[in-house]
Amino acid sequence: MDSLTQIALGSAVGYAVLGHKVGRKAAIYGAVLGTLPDLDVFIPFGGPVEDFTYHRSFSHSFIVQLLVSPIIAWLITKFHPTTKVHFKGWFWLFFLTLSTHALLDSFTVYGTQFLWPISDYPFGFSTLFIIDPIYTIPLLATLFIYLAPRVSTHTRLKSTYVALTVSSVYIVWSFVAKWHIDSLNKEALAIHHIDPAIYMSTPAPLNTFLWRSVVVQENRYFEVYTSVFDQVSDVSINEYASSIELLNDLQNQWGVQRLQWFTKGLYAVKLQDEKVVLSDLRMGIEGSYVFNFVVGKQTGDKVIQGSYEKLTQRPKFADLPLFWQRIFDPTVNLPPSTSSK
Repeated sequence: MDSLTQIALGSAVGYAVLGHKVGRKAAIYGAVLGTLPDLDVFIPFGGPVEDFTYHRSFSHSFIVQLLVSPIIAWLITKFHPTTKVHFKGWFWLFFLTLSTHALLDSFTVYGTQFLWPISDYPFGFSTLFIIDPIYTIPLLATLFIYLAPRVSTHTRLKSTYVALTVSSVYIVWSFVAKWHIDSLNKEALAIHHIDPAIYMSTPAPLNTFLWRSVVVQENRYFEVYTSVFDQVSDVSINEYASSIELLNDLQNQWGVQRLQWFTKGLYAVKLQDEKVVLSDLRMGIEGSYVFNFVVGKQTGDKVIQGSYEKLTQRPKFADLPLFWQRIFDPTVNLPPSTSSK
């Protein structure tokens, strides 16, 4: 999730754990720790593919967080010796703040390796978009309450519990919505004789009412848009070509294998100006994918290893209103330049 959401969640978890004993310090340290795991983006792991696939690994591991939390708690009691009696509380504040950060990230589609180093599998339940105001706003409201003067501890605690409850209920709703969307998509894909062997559904930007799904089949893939208000006949299905054969000469390359694994098979391959580009279909929309890598270069009849340069094609913000319209109107085409199957 975005940094603001993680800060707001961290402050709420921190205050819920220890706010009644150490006051606003709990919210402040919770906010700081809430964004700490994402600082791994500043660590050079060795190249674009490594940076892409090692993000959310050790810093998001429950195991690592469990080990470092008592160390952080010890350091804090050195800075605040009068709170040494609350060492156990500090430990739980730090562990729960860090672990809820990792857990929340796992609800997005990117993937979170929270069992590292036992397993580097990127868990991604894909029930939340990386920015979702409905989830964030209740938590953000408590952050302002913590900063406001002359607010009682009782009021702060009550608002904290309410915010955490509301945000948690929204997560539960996202799983219910995903189940409903997957059910609609299963029927719609069957009608069009599309086998969803490699399939993923994830919320469209900023909401959980419109969902974008992807189905991959060898040399083609499908982008599917479904609203929670849709009937089966309203589901939008668009088909695109993927030049998967361009990877034939690159199958033994570590970078290609790593991307195939990390994307869970949800990728497309296209030739752009003699460059073989592998795109992660999970993040972005058709024509504007966030993660694209130059895995090869075509020279005559052969394809040689590429630079693995990362190409970013950001979606247009001007198209965002169309996503809102599509929630209620199945005739709206997404992406705008395509038509439904």
